[in-house]
Amino acid sequence: MTSTETSLETSPESSPDPRTAQAAPGDRRRWLALAIVMTAAFMDLVDVTIVNIAIPSIRQDAGASWSQIQWITAGYALAFAAGLITGGRLGDIHGRKRLFLLGIGGFTLASALCGFAANPEMLVASRILQGAMAAMMVPQVLSIVHATFPAHERGKVFGLFGAIVGLGAVSGPLLGALLTEWNLFGLEWRPIFLINLPVGIAGLILGSRFITESKAPKALKLDLVGVVLVTLGLLMLLYPLTRGRELDWPVWGYVSMAGSIGVFGALVAYERRKGVRDGSPLIELSLFRVRSFAAGVAVQTVFGVGLGVFFLVWTLYMQTGLGWSPLRAGLTGVPFSLAVSTAAGLSVQKLVPRFGRKVLQTGALTMAIGVLLYIWESEHYGLGIAPWQMALPLVVMGVGMGLIVAPLTDAVLSDVPREHAGSASGLINTVQQMGNALGLGLVAVVFFGRIGDRLTPAEVGPAFVNAFEHALGWVALVMFAIFLLMFALPKRPAQHVEGGAEDAPEAAPSGDRERELVA
Repeated sequence: MTSTETSLETSPESSPDPRTAQAAPGDRRRWLALAIVMTAAFMDLVDVTIVNIAIPSIRQDAGASWSQIQWITAGYALAFAAGLITGGRLGDIHGRKRLFLLGIGGFTLASALCGFAANPEMLVASRILQGAMAAMMVPQVLSIVHATFPAHERGKVFGLFGAIVGLGAVSGPLLGALLTEWNLFGLEWRPIFLINLPVGIAGLILGSRFITESKAPKALKLDLVGVVLVTLGLLMLLYPLTRGRELDWPVWGYVSMAGSIGVFGALVAYERRKGVRDGSPLIELSLFRVRSFAAGVAVQTVFGVGLGVFFLVWTLYMQTGLGWSPLRAGLTGVPFSLAVSTAAGLSVQKLVPRFGRKVLQTGALTMAIGVLLYIWESEHYGLGIAPWQMALPLVVMGVGMGLIVAPLTDAVLSDVPREHAGSASGLINTVQQMGNALGLGLVAVVFFGRIGDRLTPAEVGPAFVNAFEHALGWVALVMFAIFLLMFALPKRPAQHVEGGAEDAPEAAPSGDRERELVA
């Protein structure tokens, strides 16, 4: 390439190819783009948990039945999980910026429909739409990061992402409690959805200006058969888990979950043939030959199970078992949130480059210790436990979680070729949601299975406390299992060398690239 060609390609008047576009390291706009996509990710994380706090208000004000309440929460989760892989692949094909803007615009519209819902049926339908739009938006977040930032800066970025995860985990219940108790303009529960409107509109306007478009470097086609199979398989697995307890675990639920294994098997076989035939599978199976990705996905799934169990039983324990108000329960989680955010930033920027995999394993053991400490305090103080007495175990757990969430994301994506960033991001988010759904399903066994059907008012508190302690024992076991699984992760993070294969995947054939990564 001549110097003239170089100057023409980098001049402001020229239009860079969105298939290989990447913001220059000195371009400050990429940090504005990061702030935009991180805010969108935070909005989604908050929206997953904010509804739980407002359920009593929704049921009373909207006259929703318990079945409709179940669908207000489950409809979002099912649509979100079922659409994540497809959303990621659509970003690879049509452009991550385009899909992000379409997703955040649709999410904002769906939030408005939720906030102005005239009846429970409209609220359920709007929540399903909201989950589907989130499935288009969320996979683009990590894909845009992967395509916008050079390899040596991604560790810092994923540290920020981990901090956002920590804030979102607790901010949802706290924000939901505040908005519900304030009853702004007499709107009862509606502000928990309407608060998304200014954030979404700002993200749509700013994102169209500051986010750089990117897509897969080679032309891809949408795999419609793959979309049908992955959606069917996820629904067959997740729907019974979501509704099983309410329906008293019917036989068809077990048949559906068992049948999902066959559907996923058919998906793998079809995707393998699809990849050989035209190179445009929905799921890039070659990613699982990358050791860091395959091991990281396994850890993400099991980690999601533990978090799914903990956050639900924790909320039930405080509000039903201890009889605390939503606001008091939300404020109790602040130390946890701060600990996650602080540890996440330190882990990627300072600790992982020096100690590698040991940081993540230390995080798993630290979380297990925090859970065991929580069990001891619950047994010691019983129903008289105060929020400040929960602070120590929550901080210990938060530090452990912070040591995991940010470097784990970096480990999973560090060796992924950029042309498959959308597919990989969709897979990561999907297995997280699958893990959470499995965790929620286990709550029926490890928590509600310890509570009798007919309790007097005096028996409710002790029964919930006992069930909480039992469930936390299972969470501790999950954390020890994660510690062992992490031995499959690379000992050290990938060496990010500017201009190497990782930053220019198109420079080498895919087969050579895969052999390098596996080695």
